[in-house]
Amino acid sequence: MSDKSTATIARLSTVDGAFHQHLDALLDWEGVSDKAVQARVEEILADVKRRGDSAVVEATNRFDRLSVESMEQLCLSPEQLKKAFDGLPAEQRNALSAAAERIKRYHERQKPSSWQYEEADGTVLGQKVTPLDRAGIYVPGGKAAYPSSVLMNAIPAHVAGVREIVMVVPTPDGVLNDLVLAAAHLAGVDYVFTIGGAQAIAALAYGTESIPRVDKIVGPGNIYVATAKRAVFGQVGIDMIAGPSEIMVVSDGQTDPDWLAMDLFSQAEHDEDAQAIFVSWKADHLDAVEASIERLLPTLEREDIARASLQRRGALILCQDQAEAIELINRIAPEHLELSVETPGDWLDDVRHAGAIFMGRHTSEALGDYCAGPNHVLPTSGTARFSSPLGVYDFQKRSSIIHCSPDGASELGKIASVLARGESLTAHARSAEYRIND
Repeated sequence: MSDKSTATIARLSTVDGAFHQHLDALLDWEGVSDKAVQARVEEILADVKRRGDSAVVEATNRFDRLSVESMEQLCLSPEQLKKAFDGLPAEQRNALSAAAERIKRYHERQKPSSWQYEEADGTVLGQKVTPLDRAGIYVPGGKAAYPSSVLMNAIPAHVAGVREIVMVVPTPDGVLNDLVLAAAHLAGVDYVFTIGGAQAIAALAYGTESIPRVDKIVGPGNIYVATAKRAVFGQVGIDMIAGPSEIMVVSDGQTDPDWLAMDLFSQAEHDEDAQAIFVSWKADHLDAVEASIERLLPTLEREDIARASLQRRGALILCQDQAEAIELINRIAPEHLELSVETPGDWLDDVRHAGAIFMGRHTSEALGDYCAGPNHVLPTSGTARFSSPLGVYDFQKRSSIIHCSPDGASELGKIASVLARGESLTAHARSAEYRIND
């Protein structure tokens, strides 16, 4: 690690002999590994599976400090959601509506179609795209109340054609967030239950007397939620096991350092485990960004959280040139990547691993969080190497279509017979051979 390290954020250089070791340590993250958490989650899952509503009510009373007696008290009606929307100040109502419309318009373009083609002998092959019957949306509650999460999770499901959308959101101490409820109204959510934690994941996965079982669960949550999602995978589909928020900003030295510092803060303020990494091949630019960080950090409402994040997992990295910056991008595979450079389009072909790419000096990551249109549910912890943003395709499944003509079955039967007998699966072979017509 460079001797230019400060108390706020580490300074690294790719020419240092221990750079890759330091980078590996910086990136290391495993959010679902605590055995005590896993044991507690397994206990909650088993209890909800066995006792249904009663277990959910008891857990909700205990963890959210409530005193309800039945699930009816934890269910919100469509009228309540509409009332929350109608009661918002006009500025919030308009902003929420504008964001919802942009998100819907973007995701409409993702919607795939079924297709078929016919071969010369009349055999028809194809693919049938079918929406899920029911999706479960987990939305954080309490201090972390995010109406944007409602829009980003529910709107793609709605566009995909999901028949029913079930939302769960915890309300610690019984505090409802009108923005969250208004977003649920806008996004076409069918059911809202004010429950959270592992008990909510269990209810969605197994179903209870009051909560319908879903086919897939999406949405972020704390370590108990993430652990529960991993545990129920197989019973239901899940979107991903999300780690802390991440941002990687690459700059060519020409962007205002204050802008870049605030972009880094935009993720660091999420929580102490969030990660903000800045990369440039201009040493004086790193100095300027570091100075902006020190000057602007005390102005943040969430200064303590952002400072802890920067100290624990943040870094300013000096690389040698643009090519090495691209190597770092693909090594880190960031959730959010800002290309704060003059010609970001020239970089796109070389960037292979990133959840979302924000191009140019004026495109802050925050715009993508709320209203640009693309989904803000993104792969974290390097999983952008093999994962994609949440989208319409996550709420649909594909079935293969095979319709053989007599001649097609005969010709395919000859091929299948040889291969099946090569695998010593003679019933397969004979089944195919019955259709051979010569």
